Amino acid sequence: MQKLFTLILISSLISFTAKGQLERKLVNENQAVDLIFHAPRHINLLTVEPLDKKTMHFAIMHTFGTLNGGVENLFGLDNGANIQFSFEFALSEKFSAGVSRSSRDKVYQVFGRYHLLEQRLNESMPVSVSLAGGMGVNTSNYDFLPENAPNFSERSNYFAQVMIARKFTDRISLQMSPMMAYFVDPRPVYQIEGTENFYLAIGLSGKFKVGERSSLTLQYIPNLNTDLRSNFGIGWDVEAGGHVFQMYFVTSQALNEPYLLAGGNGVPGEEFRLGFNVNRVFAIGQKKR
Repeated sequence: MQKLFTLILISSLISFTAKGQLERKLVNENQAVDLIFHAPRHINLLTVEPLDKKTMHFAIMHTFGTLNGGVENLFGLDNGANIQFSFEFALSEKFSAGVSRSSRDKVYQVFGRYHLLEQRLNESMPVSVSLAGGMGVNTSNYDFLPENAPNFSERSNYFAQVMIARKFTDRISLQMSPMMAYFVDPRPVYQIEGTENFYLAIGLSGKFKVGERSSLTLQYIPNLNTDLRSNFGIGWDVEAGGHVFQMYFVTSQALNEPYLLAGGNGVPGEEFRLGFNVNRVFAIGQKKR
């Protein structure tokens, strides 16, 4: 009798364990695909990579002068940098809000991202889709102008974009970002080449994973409604010590979205610029035990 009871108990435990493993397997298969990109920013553009609730993404971004200055100008490093500081905080698993400041025209920007859909391991959702938008204001001092300096509204610009991304394999990820930008009053004194109010573009981002924590990256932002040259970038992402370092060559010195579309771009191979980003994601406050 005791042996029979023991056999029944062992059989029940085996059945329960197998059932639990099956349930975990099914849950895992429906999990969201992670690390489509290394960070919420990829070279210059925002990505579908979400933040956990109550975490912050801090990014320091730089682009320098053109490489054609040679050794004399240290390949553009002597010509000064456009620097952008960006803080983004996740209010929920789906929504995050941020603020950034770019030294080019001293533009302050508020922006947000909303993660609409997430790619799933079981292909029930084949892509990730996120929305982003924001408003910026040029805060440069224009008291030297013979006419009245632009007011707050005339200094304002806006952007919106849809981000559609897919991780095809462990190595390859691609994102398409239809985007628009609007300048209330694109004056010649601003550090942009565009003279129109409205701009359309499709940003294309790619990642090819080379090592466990490093990837080759690409970015292409063709303008759709202007004669401005398109922005092209190629770089290298490295994860190290909780940071994501991004080193790249780009044809535009601009860093925020409206200026990427209206700021003007060089010719790939002739007017490349060195750039790099430092990304850090960290939790705010103490986790509950």
